[in-house]
Amino acid sequence: AAALAATAPAFLRGKAAGGSTRKEYDLLVIGGGSGGLACLRWCMWNLGGWGLGGTCVNVGCIPKKLMHQAALLGGALKDAQHYGWSVAHPVHHNWSVMAQAVQNYVKSLNWGHRVQLQDKKVKYFNMKGSFSDSHTVCGIAKGGKETTLTAEKIVIATGGRPKYPTHITGALEYGITNVSLECAGFLTGIGLDTTVIMRSIPLRGFDQQMASLVTEHMESYGTKFLKKCVPAKVEKLESSRLQVTWKNTELGTEETDSFDTVMWAVGRVPDIKTLNLDSVGVKTNSETGKIIVDASEATSVPHIYAIGDITEGRPELTPTAIAAGKLLARRLFGHSSELMDYDNVPTTVFTPLEYGCVGLSEEKAVQCYGSDNVEVFHAYYKPLEFTVAERDAAQCYIKMVCLREREQRILGLHFIGPNAGEVIQGFALGIKCGATYPQLMKTIGIHPTCAEEITKLHITKRSG
Repeated sequence: AAALAATAPAFLRGKAAGGSTRKEYDLLVIGGGSGGLACLRWCMWNLGGWGLGGTCVNVGCIPKKLMHQAALLGGALKDAQHYGWSVAHPVHHNWSVMAQAVQNYVKSLNWGHRVQLQDKKVKYFNMKGSFSDSHTVCGIAKGGKETTLTAEKIVIATGGRPKYPTHITGALEYGITNVSLECAGFLTGIGLDTTVIMRSIPLRGFDQQMASLVTEHMESYGTKFLKKCVPAKVEKLESSRLQVTWKNTELGTEETDSFDTVMWAVGRVPDIKTLNLDSVGVKTNSETGKIIVDASEATSVPHIYAIGDITEGRPELTPTAIAAGKLLARRLFGHSSELMDYDNVPTTVFTPLEYGCVGLSEEKAVQCYGSDNVEVFHAYYKPLEFTVAERDAAQCYIKMVCLREREQRILGLHFIGPNAGEVIQGFALGIKCGATYPQLMKTIGIHPTCAEEITKLHITKRSG
């Protein structure tokens, strides 16, 4: 998994200037991730063309979901014997085969983008960009060759990079990076001994009742959690194993253990350090380091825009970056005035038991409207496919957060269970359109599915 990595390239599309007052290109997009590609893709589709992959394709959503699927298949093999299949035991997982298959698919996506760019006569520069002035970017390739590019409009879409806790001795030297609970889940699922050190709460920013159910399920299936613990140092032993020392903040004790691999999952930072933004007047948030933009994705410099994970106050999600990039391109070149709507964005955490949600968490709803004005409908349920296999369904749970009024507008929907992403994607449309609890109760469920359990919600938390 550590080999799935890529640098953020620069994408360029435009036509040669007719005179010295014109810039060389109409549009310069810095960054080859989901947002930058989407912005570029719209221009190429509608002005003539198509649009590498960034974090999502190379080291994020795509490889993560494929490895999650590998773990689910392992669970399915265990269930299979209950359904009459003769499966040889024990079943072994081959990491190298899986990793090679995932990398081959990722490389095919990279190659596909490169071919499409070439077919549409799009100029592609694989280099690190830095602003010389507000219309000029100096790019430096790996060999040191410099190229100067000028553009009328510039879009920054360089995304984020994993953060290392550099204050911890040995963190940078001996650690790799990725996403915490999702990685811990699929590593456990393919049979590896996995431990998560957790300093405070799981899945910060998500509904905490749901987050607790996710970690409870992971614990019941073998992932170890060291809660209220903070790592202090990492040392390499003669055996090549890594010895980690941590402090238990609750007990005030110091403990150690050794591991084959240490993975840091302590967040991401905007990849804008080398862009020289200060010199051209692009303002950033001093605390988060993210670029400050308005509703139209414009920075403090009118013709410089920013989209995706590097922007302040935006969800760090691939689909929002894609949508924002597409809408920005339409506003710049397609005579559109439509702005990106960041409300009610659905998402899913691909832990062994998936958690999907859209809208407000229960905590956020209470904070916004007050506890007396919020009604929460909830239920535990057991997926039919769990019954014959005798699988534990203790954490399969649905929660719908509504306004406590006559119409009972749905503020948030939270679902833990199989295929949570598929379930939430369908209900997200209704909630985006202002669906109410009575409307949901008139919706006929598809039987037998997990999603139909949402149409049966009738018990409120308030009822006890």
